[in-house]
Amino acid sequence: MSDLNTDEIIDDLGFFDDWEERYKYIIDLGRELETMPDALKTTDRLVKGCQSNVWLETQVNDGIFHFLVDSDAVIVRGLLALVLAAFNRKSAQAILDFDIDNYFGQLDLERHLSPTRGNGLRAIVAKIKATAAAAV
Repeated sequence: MSDLNTDEIIDDLGFFDDWEERYKYIIDLGRELETMPDALKTTDRLVKGCQSNVWLETQVNDGIFHFLVDSDAVIVRGLLALVLAAFNRKSAQAILDFDIDNYFGQLDLERHLSPTRGNGLRAIVAKIKATAAAAV
């Protein structure tokens, strides 16, 4: 995935006039994600609480978290790209300190997701934050 940060994503999404265009942009972000090898798509990497299958692999190198994610739904891959922009290649403390609610609010995202997609997004964030909390 390109090295977009959260501010750039907020700016880019603000450029689009309607949510159909924003969804296309989010889906494109998901297409840019690194592909997770099938061998890593195991039950223990599945994130519970998601409507679609979502796999999360976490590696920590020198205190910096690196996440590899995948989903069987294209829009969810895009949502995962939004989450990675906030958390990937950050320290545990930076992950815990990041105001994800403010970020999602600026994206105006949750008003445009189904309740099950919103719950799934929260489950992914909770899993990442729990992993970071365990490292502090």
